[in-house]
Order: sequence, then structure tokens, then C-alpha cells
Amino acid sequence: MASTEDAVKLRKEIETVRFKMVEVATWYGFTSKESVEISQELDTLLNLYQAIEQTRN
Repeated sequence: MASTEDAVKLRKEIETVRFKMVEVATWYGFTSKESVEISQELDTLLNLYQAIEQTRN
């Protein structure tokens, strides 16, 4: 079972990746290879976070 500390760390990582995605999309476009790769990474992190939250509740 994931701890609250794990969830907090994951939220911080999500925010970091989200910020990076916006920056990259601003420079290279939302459909650029770089933006799509970061978006997929963010999707993975969000899915993991959702799974952690469901097991905690």
C-alpha cells in the first residue's frame, strides 16, 4: 500500500512534468513529438496517482 508521503511525492512529480509539458508545447507545438512523449509520461503518472488514491480511500 502506498503511503501519504508517496502520494505527495507523486503529486510534486506530476506538477513538474505538467509544467515541462506546457513549456515544451509552447516552444514546439502541442502535437510535436516532444510534447506527445511528455504528455504520455504525464498520463502514466496521473494513472498511477489515481490508483494510489483509490487504494487509500
